[in-house]
Amino acid sequence: MSIRCSVVGGSGYIGGEVVRLILGHPELELVQVTSERYAKKPLHLAHPNFRGQTDMRFSSAEELEECDVIFTALPHGMLIDRFDKVDAACDVLVDLSEDFRARTEEIYNAWHETPHPRPELLSQFVYAIPEIHREELKSTNYIASPGCNPTAIILGLYPLYQAGIVDETRTVVETKISSTAAGNKASLATHHPERSRAVRSYKPSGHRHTGEILQELGTAEISLSVTAIEMVRGILATAHVFLTEEMNDKQLRKLYRKYYGEEHFIRIVKERQGIYRYPEPKIVQGTNFCDIGFERDLSSNRVIVLSAIDNLTRGSAGQAIQAVNIRYGMPETAGLEFFGLHPV
Repeated sequence: MSIRCSVVGGSGYIGGEVVRLILGHPELELVQVTSERYAKKPLHLAHPNFRGQTDMRFSSAEELEECDVIFTALPHGMLIDRFDKVDAACDVLVDLSEDFRARTEEIYNAWHETPHPRPELLSQFVYAIPEIHREELKSTNYIASPGCNPTAIILGLYPLYQAGIVDETRTVVETKISSTAAGNKASLATHHPERSRAVRSYKPSGHRHTGEILQELGTAEISLSVTAIEMVRGILATAHVFLTEEMNDKQLRKLYRKYYGEEHFIRIVKERQGIYRYPEPKIVQGTNFCDIGFERDLSSNRVIVLSAIDNLTRGSAGQAIQAVNIRYGMPETAGLEFFGLHPV
């Protein structure tokens, strides 16, 4: 099997990660990568890690050719404007922006400043967290790859919410995010003297990706704060959840194994000794793993859930490749076998 793939918007960090994974995939063939800024220039000018791996050059989106799968890694709102042209050029469309993650117009409009321009398309897309929507992904031609913050949070909390044992009015989550989550467009906030050694409250409330989390967990309320820290890749989500019934560590571990026991890319981390007793973002860098751990607060009914991912891989490109693997009946691990480095 050889599946011809193109990447639209391939000069950014996410687009580059998609290209990296396609180049290492046994069944995916990279046929085109577009970028208006780098058109006609070699890929390694934007992504130096591709030196010697491909002699392909960027092309303009106006030159988009037909293929089997198109991955779009464009800024928010840009795919909507060119949707019909991109859709006509492929069998399967995988969008890595937030344009089509909401299932309904109401959910999208509640978390964005302007109404969705093409609301009739929203119901066609499958929200691509494979552990939750695997069956839907097997037959869809429209895949919406989730955001990195929602991915870490949803995977960490999904078993508890599915079990119906959460006081849904009291869940508080903070994510510590890396600099690549802001993309590769320079700004004062990303300028080295301002970004270096920073622990910056990026979005204490009202983060627009909250809508994805509420949608997937089936709840009406979550308090989310996002903090930017000095880390290039990765996210650590720390969620404070208050249970409505008593559960000890053994019962919690059993619950997580019920949902994730057969999932290759979910690792439950709860060690009794060593310095990696809980999930750590640097251990999953470059991988498609989500490491999840938890701690019972013995003085209350609070459970602290920690989940760590690489924002560019599991939180974006890797998850998109996993979804395509499912769609085409390939092993979910195809092209995603890298299991990380230590030390990093």
